[in-house]
Amino acid sequence: MRIFSATLAVIALTIGASAAAAQAPKNVLLVIADDLGLTLGCYGDKVAQTPNLDAFAKKATKFTRAYATVASCSPSRSAIFTGLHTHQNGMYGLHHAPHSAQSHPWVVSLPNLLRAAGYWTGIIGKVHVGPKAVYDWEYEPAKVNGRDPGALAKSVKEFLARREKRPFFLTVGLVDPHRAGVGFGNEAFAKRDDEIQIDPAKIVVPYHLPDNAAVRKDLAEYYQSVARMDRAFGKILQALQESGELENTLIIFISDNGIPFPGAKTTLYASGIHLPMLIACPGHKGGGENHGLVSFIDLAPTILDATGAKGPKYALTGKSLLPILDEAGPKGWDAVFGSHQRHEITMDYPMRSLTTPRYKLIVNLEHQKDFPFASDLWGSPSWQSVRAGKLDSLGQRPVAGFLRRPKEELFDLSTDPNELKNLASDPAFAATLGSLRQRLRQWQTATNDPWQILYREDDLKYNSK
Repeated sequence: MRIFSATLAVIALTIGASAAAAQAPKNVLLVIADDLGLTLGCYGDKVAQTPNLDAFAKKATKFTRAYATVASCSPSRSAIFTGLHTHQNGMYGLHHAPHSAQSHPWVVSLPNLLRAAGYWTGIIGKVHVGPKAVYDWEYEPAKVNGRDPGALAKSVKEFLARREKRPFFLTVGLVDPHRAGVGFGNEAFAKRDDEIQIDPAKIVVPYHLPDNAAVRKDLAEYYQSVARMDRAFGKILQALQESGELENTLIIFISDNGIPFPGAKTTLYASGIHLPMLIACPGHKGGGENHGLVSFIDLAPTILDATGAKGPKYALTGKSLLPILDEAGPKGWDAVFGSHQRHEITMDYPMRSLTTPRYKLIVNLEHQKDFPFASDLWGSPSWQSVRAGKLDSLGQRPVAGFLRRPKEELFDLSTDPNELKNLASDPAFAATLGSLRQRLRQWQTATNDPWQILYREDDLKYNSK
């Protein structure tokens, strides 16, 4: 309760910033959860135990239609830090060995740009991008347990104590609720009094998973990890409050991709990329919802706008969110794009997507392949229960349809928010499909997408099925 109360005090201080503080160089705190979907109380989840984030959401701007550019850890983080899609910045898949994806040497990321602007920069917990020359934080402590709320808060305090009166840009990469192998690392915290366990019987099983005992237990473990992540967020805000820097800090909370279960992570379905985003900024009232279609590609321009730091010499793909923070339905925010190459090195399956207020188009550029499984998802109790039971359905989606996909998938989100009925071959939607095709190809051209050769009008009649 002490942490929760401290968080409420923190929020009050942040939103109550003076005009002078709002005009001063802003600090930036970016907190990235790992594999968290919309499983927060503030996003309507009735099972999630997330009091700290729920309190923060009441004073921040809550984006209801925020999207990652890709549902894979390293590529998503690279887009956040660079303002470039993964097909632009070169982080085509996971960074760690043996996958070893890296951004192009010419890319200039937020830590480098803000460091050049005189900011004290740091990252605590999960990094998962490279090379170091492109993502060059000054403070990058090794061996901080990214699942331990206390260890994370301690490292945050150390970072703040060493800033030498410079404004700071701090990223905290939480490891929860990513899987730790098959499970979620909950065993290491079993003896702690503040651990929260979830009754599997109370779980609401997502539409993309079967409802059985193994899945419910797997999800309960996930929700326990989510609760621990929320405690970490509370302790981080408490450390910021104690530093006296809250009134001048832009605070952003997001996840990198959807939940670590089949049908979500590594897909461009909403379950993989429609994610939480909460932003509290000095000089903005907060406490409302923003329903514009926004992308994590917009975060780099937002942070540069807030700090006044110079951007790279090349143009960024997104645009600053600061002008619309206090708007519920901003005009002109009506499309987000997705770009996926691979997750693990064995998982080449390039996809592109376009989401508009009503329609969603996914293009599976090498659809002749079976959709590949990430190793942690394949080994999960949830997928193994499908295999052991020889189930035909992955929740509301046929297993065969999940593994073998057509070239194009078109969904009417007004009647089919779970993206289950493909309308691409329906003559009634031919004009809509044509319009979205054109818009997606224009974006591919504008972003110098090397994969655009795989999506040409004259080829569609040969490989659309």
